[in-house]
Amino acid sequence: MSQSTDPQFPPHENTPLITTAQPGSAYLLESITGEEISSNLKPLDKINGYDVRPGFYEVNGASALPGGVNFTLASHGATSCELLLFHRKSSEPFASIPFPEHYRIGNVFSMIVFGLRIDEFEYAYRLDGPYQPEKGLIYDKTKYILDPYAKAVTGQSEWGIHLPCTQNCQYKSRVVRNNFDWGNSKQPLIPMKDNIIYELHVRGFTRHSSSGVHNPGTFAGLMEKIPYMKELGINAVELMPIFEFDEMNGCREVNGRKLLDYWGYNPVCFFAPNTSYTAQIEYNQEGLELKKLIKALNENGIEVILDVVFNHTAEGNELGPYFSFKGLDNNIYYMLTPDGHYYNFSGCGNTLNCNHPIVRQMILDCLRYWVINYRVDGFRFDLASILGRSEDAAPMSRPPLLESLAYDPILGNVDLIAEAWDAGGLYQVGSFPSWNRWAEWNGKYRDDIRSFLKGDDGYAAAAAQRIMGSPDLYPPDKRSYNASVNFLTCHDGFTLYDLYSYSTKHNEANGWNNTDGADDNRSWNCGYEGPTNNGEIMDLRFRMIKNACAVLMCSRGTPMFLAGDEFGNTQFGNNNSYCQDNEISWLDWSLLEKNKEIFEFFRYMIAFRQQHSVIRGNTAPCSCGFPPMSLHCIKAWDSSYVRDTRFLGVMFSGIDSTGRDDIVYLGINTFWKPLQIELPALPSSKYWIPAVDTGRGDMSVITEEEILDKSVYVMNPRSVLVCVVRDSG
Repeated sequence: MSQSTDPQFPPHENTPLITTAQPGSAYLLESITGEEISSNLKPLDKINGYDVRPGFYEVNGASALPGGVNFTLASHGATSCELLLFHRKSSEPFASIPFPEHYRIGNVFSMIVFGLRIDEFEYAYRLDGPYQPEKGLIYDKTKYILDPYAKAVTGQSEWGIHLPCTQNCQYKSRVVRNNFDWGNSKQPLIPMKDNIIYELHVRGFTRHSSSGVHNPGTFAGLMEKIPYMKELGINAVELMPIFEFDEMNGCREVNGRKLLDYWGYNPVCFFAPNTSYTAQIEYNQEGLELKKLIKALNENGIEVILDVVFNHTAEGNELGPYFSFKGLDNNIYYMLTPDGHYYNFSGCGNTLNCNHPIVRQMILDCLRYWVINYRVDGFRFDLASILGRSEDAAPMSRPPLLESLAYDPILGNVDLIAEAWDAGGLYQVGSFPSWNRWAEWNGKYRDDIRSFLKGDDGYAAAAAQRIMGSPDLYPPDKRSYNASVNFLTCHDGFTLYDLYSYSTKHNEANGWNNTDGADDNRSWNCGYEGPTNNGEIMDLRFRMIKNACAVLMCSRGTPMFLAGDEFGNTQFGNNNSYCQDNEISWLDWSLLEKNKEIFEFFRYMIAFRQQHSVIRGNTAPCSCGFPPMSLHCIKAWDSSYVRDTRFLGVMFSGIDSTGRDDIVYLGINTFWKPLQIELPALPSSKYWIPAVDTGRGDMSVITEEEILDKSVYVMNPRSVLVCVVRDSG
């Protein structure tokens, strides 16, 4: 079959030929050849000077064809639809092309417009329909509507700069030329239990002048840091939202500092990448820089997980902007009260109606699109409990959306990670509908381990469960050891450095009188609030950071930590930096050299975890007859934890890939005094050696072999010990 030779439409060797079609699927028309188009598709009508004909009804969005563009939009309640064409950066259309009534099949409008060059226009829609707010119907034919399947969005391509727009025209869409060559690149396909997830903000990771990159704050800047990530040893990056969002939404000034929607948890369009994260404007090739980044990460053995927000949109509530779903099918896309108001289980004004069949299909189409066209390796779903609510907002035991994602063949190899709660009070850690497919951010791991490490009463037994993979939450016979994503820090809360530098939050810079952000932080300032030059306090803070790192890397489940924790990055006590596009949120890379001790410890513990498969999952039994996991107190094999227990021992036992015994002992002393502990006795042919002792300060990683005498060890106050077994002779 011949390919088009039109330079505007280059051949697409990596796009599969469409042979079948199903309703709602987002197919790529680039696979249809110019010969097929020219022989079968001729103009049938002329509308306002443009040659048109009915289009491809099963292909949502706008797709380039040889000689024209296919436009398809679905609306259940609209009575009419117009296609609007704009010159680049213009807020008023230069052409309006109404869809004839016979160009509508069911609830789908579709039209091919001939003679359009994709680099010469931007587009939007205008729909008419009933206006009955009490029923959730709020059609307004004066508003310009963004294509929900748009692959690129205009209107906010330069970070922090408001583009001029009219009341009716806030965002427009572009048609994207999808011709990126993935070559023979392969995805890493790392099992969840072997992942070490590194959560980062694309802009904040390299925006600081100390980052040393040529393109700070961009996908390209992040790509420059791949060698650093490889040196650190992580093998998965979790990118905070990179779907198109408008950081200028809600822009305000506090104490002379401009505050933006920096985090990006207010999506404008689910199919389009955030254009302000690129080093250069990518007219009609939006996503190119992001694809290069993902390809480079994958080629270096690093998976890419996207933090996706399907629980709400940037349209907000009744007082929010009107640019997309409100004008398309407000009563379908959003959860509404019986009198037509917005439910707010997201805390952001509206709630996406995820289990309505139309919305469910859109979300599935979207995830498939990112996997096929961007080779994304996984998704973390923000406030995922909303994805399990019914159309009347009630939690469901078997939500259709979550089940369809669990079993979808295109998504078969991607990681599905749920933030298993929402802002409406639904908390499902340990009970999120999973089909043994979904993993969860384990919020109980964060809370219980934080409390135990700082010495709170009554947390030893809970901490033991968390370190062993939380079998009380995820029974191994029902949920695999892939279920728990263990974390102590993430974007939402204190950094690890601040966790041991501040006992209370300090969010005054956010402009809400320090009322925003979580109050339950389980943090401890180690004796002084904030920065200090006191040597003893700083030594203790470094020790507590190492304790947290060692426990995280020696816990069953998938570890995740916040970028910058590995070199002591601080947000100066701010635990809710969602609006801070400045030094509060940006990583200060000068701390890497200043706190090299912390970085080297992180690097060692990451490598240690990778070297000891018994931590990550059960193996064949070891020769000593030890169980795969066991709990200990000051005395070996004693697990009778009481309220004031402040020592916990966990042992992982099995064999390594060579068939040799692999036995790791983790001891945690949260007491403020030294403790003498007893490790499990070994056969005469084996002995214990300490690999890590955070009580030794800057010598925490033990480089020379030390044989323990009679399996006894004296631990310093507030320290963590990691021991391994060696064979005699």
